[in-house]
Amino acid sequence: MIRSVITGVGGYLPDEILTNADLARFVDTSDEWIQERTGIRQRHRAAPDQAVSDLAVEAARRALEAAGRTPADVDLIIVATTTPDLTFPAVAAIAQRKLGCPVGIAFDVQAVCSGFVYALSTADGFVARGRAKCALVIGAETMTRLMDWSDRGTCVLFGDGAGAVVVEPGAGRGDASDRGLLGWALRADGTKQDLLYVDGGVSTNGQIGHLRMQGNQVFKHAVINISEAVTAAALDAGIEVSDVDWFIPHQANQRILNGVASRLGLDESKVISTVAEHANTSAASIPLALAQGIADGRIRPGQLLLMEAMGGGLTWGACTVRL
Repeated sequence: MIRSVITGVGGYLPDEILTNADLARFVDTSDEWIQERTGIRQRHRAAPDQAVSDLAVEAARRALEAAGRTPADVDLIIVATTTPDLTFPAVAAIAQRKLGCPVGIAFDVQAVCSGFVYALSTADGFVARGRAKCALVIGAETMTRLMDWSDRGTCVLFGDGAGAVVVEPGAGRGDASDRGLLGWALRADGTKQDLLYVDGGVSTNGQIGHLRMQGNQVFKHAVINISEAVTAAALDAGIEVSDVDWFIPHQANQRILNGVASRLGLDESKVISTVAEHANTSAASIPLALAQGIADGRIRPGQLLLMEAMGGGLTWGACTVRL
């Protein structure tokens, strides 16, 4: 059986760090207020001359290096983003040009914070079926450019960054002992649009708009919906949630991370959390957390991982992976 295997991981964060104290100089907030409600201490912000494709390319280069591959090997690029350089072309096509990859498949996926899980599932459909041999799946965001800096309930939550994985085919036996992408659960409920959205768009008002969120409602749906999806993804892989070595959630809010872990009966020591340093980087948060866990030696080859996310739409989903 052919499995889609993650062979390389890379992350990139812009140089500028915006601490809670920095925010308090121009937003009606404080470090204590932000940390108590979110667990966030700081976030990274892209430089004015950095487009989201620049962040994506840096993360992709690091992932390719980790996989022992070069841009010449890549035949599929999928970028998950909600903050593209341009309305079109896709960030994936721009990244293809900047990386110097050969002609291949390149497109974007828009599922907001769930985008990386959706994109990884899409890549699995190409790689496991033999339609791609070396895929780049990238989550990249410049969320700070969607912020209304007078809205302290949202602007303190988000940051910029990118994470990438290389996905290649590998042989498996068809059970949970295989290395690779093992189980999925993808969901969407468009009736919950008003809970988390951006109030601008090409075909509505022609503006970029700002992010709007009903935080309490999002929190409630996140804990319930994510827990269901994680359980479903584990079942699809033929494992129990308790079998996983590491839980890698979307880094939205430390309270959500704790709530989901508690609901699933997972020890918090199994949770990879980068929200304090990165804040919410939307589609980039899972691959960034994965890259961090590998870099500091916690996540090792052969271990079983559960990834999950929920974002605007509402969309949510989970994936079981053996690294």
